[in-house]
Amino acid sequence: MGETTVTTSEGRGPAENSSPMGPAGRSTPPTGPLRRLRTPRRPRIWFEILLIAVSYWVYSLIRNAVPEQKAQAMANADWIWEAEQRLGIAVEHGVNHAVNSVTWLIVGMNYYYATLHFVVTLGVLVWLYRRHPGRYAAARTVLFATTAVALVGYYLYPLAPPRLMNGQHFIDTVLVHQTWGSMASGDLKHMSNQYAAMPSMHIGWSLWCGLTIFALASVPWAKVLGLLYPALTLVVIVATANHFWLDAVGGLACLLFGYLVARLCYGALPKGLPQQVPDDRREATAPPAAAPTPPAPGPARSTEPPPAEERPVPSPTGPGPRGATALTRASPEPSPAPAPAPES
Repeated sequence: MGETTVTTSEGRGPAENSSPMGPAGRSTPPTGPLRRLRTPRRPRIWFEILLIAVSYWVYSLIRNAVPEQKAQAMANADWIWEAEQRLGIAVEHGVNHAVNSVTWLIVGMNYYYATLHFVVTLGVLVWLYRRHPGRYAAARTVLFATTAVALVGYYLYPLAPPRLMNGQHFIDTVLVHQTWGSMASGDLKHMSNQYAAMPSMHIGWSLWCGLTIFALASVPWAKVLGLLYPALTLVVIVATANHFWLDAVGGLACLLFGYLVARLCYGALPKGLPQQVPDDRREATAPPAAAPTPPAPGPARSTEPPPAEERPVPSPTGPGPRGATALTRASPEPSPAPAPAPES
């Protein structure tokens, strides 16, 4: 016996309707855990603070736990410097000496390097949390993935910054000007791995901040500042002799990896997600909506005949004027007067 195929009204059989593709060839939306992951939710402030604190602690712990392979780091720095010279982009030495000759400028850049790296990044996270809660988780994932993959670079490719190279006469501007706050030089250098320069997370984080502001800000001047911030950061890391140009390329590569991770996790880049999302916590705690009250019933229409006193009585002389009604309870007609008795 053959199998009977019932054709739908659109001319498609069951085999075609059972395809995982939706209408017009679109793929079926994900279900299950993937759908829950990709559904934007309003972030919880306590969880985000805890996550950022723990993540930075782990990042610093791993970064500083990487063995300080000084000999290998110096050899890698020499190779980078020679490669840049062959490419004609080895301008770090000239920029370092030129900016160092202007005291107020180089001191300002030293403080810029030591502080804005954290201040601006945290500021953008707070801005996202308040103004773009639907995009916050995806943008934060980009930042975390960028930082995580940078740890691999620190472990696999130890690199000395230009200020620690031998025989190249770079100026350690923090050490020369006694700038407070930097962990790259001076008494605080033992608290940080000095040979974790590739990739540059100053560039990775500043590019994340700049691109996020440029993509999501609504006013033109904010978009311009977003683009200027990573450009100025690039000048600062070179002028202070903390990084090579190619370290910035490594930071850019890490950021691209971070965007790829966020795209795979959320199915879209942060800009492609909704800006606002409902607060599921309020919905969960809100009392259930009261059922609508049905309207009060109107007076029932009686199907019984009207009372006898209201029933019309036909007139013996024919129908009366339209609308006239005779009632059974009308005054009785006067009885005729008795006939007079006959005279005797």
